[in-house]
Amino acid sequence: MNSHCLPFRQIPHSTRLFLDYLDHLPAVQPFFPRSARFREWVENEVQNEVQNIRYPSDRRNLVADILERQSRIFGASPRTLENLAAFRAGALALVTGQQVGLFGGPAFAIYKALSAVKLAEEARRTGLSCVPIFWLATEDHDLEEVNQAGIPAADTQLERITSAARGPADAPVGTIRFGPDISETVLRVQGLLGECEAAKLLADCYRPGETFGTAFARFFSALFAEFGVILLDGSDAELDRIAAPLYRQVIEQAHELNNSLLERDQQLQSAGYHQQVRITSTSTPLFLMSNGSRVAVHLGAGGTFVAGTETLTQKQLVARAESSPHSFSPNVLLRPVIQDYLLPTVAYVGGAAEVAYFAQAAPLYRGLNGRITPIVPRFSATLVEAKPKALLERYELSFLDLLHGPEPLREKIGARLLDPALQQSFDQAGAAVERTMTAVRDALARLDKTLIESAANAESKMLYQLTNLRARAARAELRQSEVAERHARFLSNTLYPGKTLQEREVAGVYFLAKQGRELLGQLLEMIHPDCVDHQLVTL
Repeated sequence: MNSHCLPFRQIPHSTRLFLDYLDHLPAVQPFFPRSARFREWVENEVQNEVQNIRYPSDRRNLVADILERQSRIFGASPRTLENLAAFRAGALALVTGQQVGLFGGPAFAIYKALSAVKLAEEARRTGLSCVPIFWLATEDHDLEEVNQAGIPAADTQLERITSAARGPADAPVGTIRFGPDISETVLRVQGLLGECEAAKLLADCYRPGETFGTAFARFFSALFAEFGVILLDGSDAELDRIAAPLYRQVIEQAHELNNSLLERDQQLQSAGYHQQVRITSTSTPLFLMSNGSRVAVHLGAGGTFVAGTETLTQKQLVARAESSPHSFSPNVLLRPVIQDYLLPTVAYVGGAAEVAYFAQAAPLYRGLNGRITPIVPRFSATLVEAKPKALLERYELSFLDLLHGPEPLREKIGARLLDPALQQSFDQAGAAVERTMTAVRDALARLDKTLIESAANAESKMLYQLTNLRARAARAELRQSEVAERHARFLSNTLYPGKTLQEREVAGVYFLAKQGRELLGQLLEMIHPDCVDHQLVTL
């Protein structure tokens, strides 16, 4: 196995905010006080910043009890229980998290957990006692996003697997249970994966009666047993009880926090960056549970709050936060602040979207926690197995050739298959146009220099038409070669499916099925904290 970095600046759809954050450019530093490179500042954390993490011992003990209770339910390994003991004794946390996607979700969910393990190791090397914690975002209510898994099928297509599990509209996914049909869905996935340990593990974890959250937790608990990853279900009512003072603070400071968020959005836009979350003059970072659904809380008239059809005074909402804090749920901007109130977080590991969230969430951190937690980019990778590697070499392609989409890729493969004599003719024709037009321009320069630009335009048009004809010939060649067409489709679907990075579309369990659980340890070795760009990993 080997890897090399591919700059995100070469990957389509990477946002300017994320790219500037990775390079820690001056324009982005007001929004991210720490570099994306963990090693550049973690040693200073030991001496300077850790003392600013306010985490009283009574809160630590309460959270440790919750972690231990959950971990035993999830089937925690001895290594994980050792990390729990270290946490109870005073260790800090290297935190990541993700929605509880069906069958473990896309590959990047696995990469997040591995990133937390790696960076916790880096922190320990500096003398900082630190453990990896994975926050299960079971309160999210986007069922359609989590209720799918992409598994490559034999025909090279990416098959979308979904379950029949449903709940009330906008219900937290952690409350939605699988019915008897999940067993049939697992059998379908096993048919795609083949006989392997990963497929058996899915059957053990995804059973009737389990929720999206508990099944995901059992699956990840087993996967990362040897790495000691601590899993935390964020929807636990006991956690809400601990966070109740923070909910009250959000309610009491709602107008001030909203103004601060609007001001931060203006600062981001003035710097040329985008908003990840739209903030309006009536926004709050809270949801309320109503009849099993998450309902956004808005600022109302006369100091009131509105949640769906319900209107409450500030006093009434505060009273609810004190009497039933489990009825509250944070939005994506408040959630990391809640996490870092509940956990003594050294840093959070996230992807591009979460980086953007942190740029917006700083006012909430300052107003509620007094300390802005640094965010570090997760490991990002495309795994290149033996067959796609061989095809890339056969057609003299690079990964960059895939980033233009399936059609240009097919043309490149078709061009490689063209008769050598025809390719030579195209080369000679292009060279002849350039040679002839050079002589024309030289002659025109002596006659009338104003005609030189027209000659250059004429040359450009001729070369364009020649290139276009070559592409059409390549497509014609490809149409006559069913094998090459299939190879082009295979490369697109396995390495850049749907014009999206593989890690976002292909389920991580697919690679575990093909490579075995030892893949996790091998990938952990591939994670280099100094490389914050995308990695191409050849298996």
